[in-house]
Amino acid sequence: MSELANIFRRMHSGSELLRLPNAWDAGSARLFEGLGAPAIATTSAGVAWASGYADGGKMPVDVAIAAAVNMARVLRVPLSVDMENGYADDPKAVGEIIRRLLDAGIAGINIEDGQVAPAKLAAKIEAIKSVAAAAGSDIFVNARTDVFLLGLVDASKRVDETLARGAIYRDAGADGLFVPGICDATQIAAVVKSVGLPLNVMAWPGLAASDALGKLGVRRLSAGSGISQMLWGQAEKLAKDFLDHGRSEPMAEGAMPYAQLQALFAEK
Repeated sequence: MSELANIFRRMHSGSELLRLPNAWDAGSARLFEGLGAPAIATTSAGVAWASGYADGGKMPVDVAIAAAVNMARVLRVPLSVDMENGYADDPKAVGEIIRRLLDAGIAGINIEDGQVAPAKLAAKIEAIKSVAAAAGSDIFVNARTDVFLLGLVDASKRVDETLARGAIYRDAGADGLFVPGICDATQIAAVVKSVGLPLNVMAWPGLAASDALGKLGVRRLSAGSGISQMLWGQAEKLAKDFLDHGRSEPMAEGAMPYAQLQALFAEK
């Protein structure tokens, strides 16, 4: 089994909360690794935008896999790939897609339920685990439920629905549960107490700082698409100023030096 996969799995059971910056291409992945990130995750939204597609299952699977393989090429730390819904409805097809990531040495994936019935995601998880076992490989499957993010049930029922789905995904072989959109400390503690899987939350307005999350029992904190969105906003601002006024000075303010960027990839 992949040593990177084993390392990544152990990161979810240590005493320190795993903070995962989400990269959208090989350059951002290498930058985050260089800053000391112990592992890198991808943002499907960021990868889609950088590749010229809308988020939400619009990106061709070959584009998603090519981006992941290119990130893995420049990294020494584990990489976890956001695979949205697996880019297929048929569990067997999803399993074969994930086999391509296993061949590239990917340590983990996210796969989400969205609006579909939990049983459908469970079947995909079972297929992924079967493919990994047959290949003698390991991959950390982080099952994402959108109960909070999409408001799939009334607010008063969201913890119970999250726990119910978490149990289904755990029984199917999931290794972790990702609940984007959950922020309330009491609700987070309730999920941690009963779900029986390492809990992953996403940076969100109103979410407690990582130290407090760790005390609640959260094992993993993801940046989501936040970093890429901030940079898109900055790029828009700079390009608009350049187009409107043709000024050079704004592009030098806060810019990473050319030599520093070159050094990130000098040994790659």
